[in-house]
Amino acid sequence: MGTFFLTAGIPASSPALYRQVRFSAGDPAALLEFPDPALAISEAKPTPYRGRADERRASTTLLILRDIENERAVRSATVDYVASPADFTPDGGLSGDRETATAQSAAEAFRRYGASSVTADRTLPLIYAEMLRRASIEVLCDIERGIVERRRKADWEIEAVRASQHVTESVMASVCALIGATAADADGNLLFEGEPLTSERVRAMIDRRLLDAGFSNPESSIVAGRKDGGDCHALGSGLLRRGETIIVDIFPRSRTSHYFGDCTRTVVNGAVDPVHERMHRAVREAKRAAQRTIRAGVTGEEVHRAVIAALEADGFGYAAPGSDEAQNEIRLTHGTGHGLGLSCHEPPLLDFGGPELLPGDIVSVEPGLYSKKYGGIRIEDMVVVTPAGCENLGAPISESLVWS
Repeated sequence: MGTFFLTAGIPASSPALYRQVRFSAGDPAALLEFPDPALAISEAKPTPYRGRADERRASTTLLILRDIENERAVRSATVDYVASPADFTPDGGLSGDRETATAQSAAEAFRRYGASSVTADRTLPLIYAEMLRRASIEVLCDIERGIVERRRKADWEIEAVRASQHVTESVMASVCALIGATAADADGNLLFEGEPLTSERVRAMIDRRLLDAGFSNPESSIVAGRKDGGDCHALGSGLLRRGETIIVDIFPRSRTSHYFGDCTRTVVNGAVDPVHERMHRAVREAKRAAQRTIRAGVTGEEVHRAVIAALEADGFGYAAPGSDEAQNEIRLTHGTGHGLGLSCHEPPLLDFGGPELLPGDIVSVEPGLYSKKYGGIRIEDMVVVTPAGCENLGAPISESLVWS
């Protein structure tokens, strides 16, 4: 007998589950895979997916989810069968809690079709493992299951990220242009429509523009002026000022495709300090060094080390976060980039210990330099890895500090 597999969660918020079923719902769901590709599941509703030659699995798939979602799932989910928890009610009945009931139903379906053990990926909620245990079914964890599949983006996924990146960059360009061209009061505080321009106001503008474009912002965008810019992940708060670097980092998700975009630019309103000019040149060259290095077969660590070498050639370099050097010098304090797709941060990493890159990996390239005294500068684009190199998925938009 072959291997039985289980993936579970809420499709709307579980990238591992959503990628397999391509169906979004806000209630718990479970995807069961049976090793017999010809299995007929009499308790469930068959879908048109069954028999598609382009995506045929070497198994039979069953999606269990709330009954009111069944007909929609039959039409849209890329599975063979759809059922509700009530279709697989165990002898003791189903809980009134939806997640527990879905887990009980999944365990009962596996029991009926002869599973003695079930393999799951690292994302399985514990309630499913517990219900399988109560059904005397062993649970095995394959910690690498689904990781490579999600990394090797299909053409349609690459185009989904490209579309998300286009919207992200469009919003970025409009916001940087606004910051760069706005007036300032006598103290250097930026003004917009007669009121102080703050990090909070700019984030609200970003959110509204993304919403109009059909995107959500699961995490707050970064709009960090000098006082916050020395911390690479500080969201930023308060007044934005002339002559200071302002890091803008936007990473939204499409409400249609569920795929993310991610872009960072740094803007200065007014004259640019010579130190910022030097930092900016170094960051741009480091980003180019990364993009020259990226190709299938190169490791994420090799890309990161290429960035560090480029920064060191310009008199900067890397320092571990929290170290004295990071506190007192101008340094890179994070990895070069991360994978992106249905999650904003996913494998692989372009960092120490980063794995060999695969064709179809989509990664950010985002070197930066940070200083408590001078603030920070970061530039970020998204690229897809190819056997020969990488392709920028953006326009790309300007990398200049001056947007006025």
